[in-house]
Amino acid sequence: MINTIQGGIATDHRGSIRFVNDFDMSLVKRFYIIKNADLETVRGWRAHRIEQRWFYVLSGSFVVDLVQIDNWETPSPDLAIEREVIKATDQQVLHVPVGYGTAFRALEANSELLVFADYGIDNAKNDDYTWPVDFFVNRG
Repeated sequence: MINTIQGGIATDHRGSIRFVNDFDMSLVKRFYIIKNADLETVRGWRAHRIEQRWFYVLSGSFVVDLVQIDNWETPSPDLAIEREVIKATDQQVLHVPVGYGTAFRALEANSELLVFADYGIDNAKNDDYTWPVDFFVNRG
């Protein structure tokens, strides 16, 4: 189940601290940061059969389309697409469990997305499923 983990922000005369204290990072093995070249580029579709991901917006905002894969060899292009908008100002981590495909597009210039994964990079080549950006069509 896709869910969010709420964080917050503490501000005083020294500045601010953004946090997500309820995000248990004990499963995290690596992280990377995505910054799209422009506001039109869509990164996706990419899915993982055994890896889960957590997404945190460092700056700006993104629209994230998510689809639960029904068949890894021949998924249906008509699967329901769930859409989330995630923003740096929300101080949330979006958790995408095993079995989902994602497609991302930045909504603001210079948006950056921090991605956490629960497997090391050596596993990536064994758990990387991709389809063209227009493969899934049910945007409801």
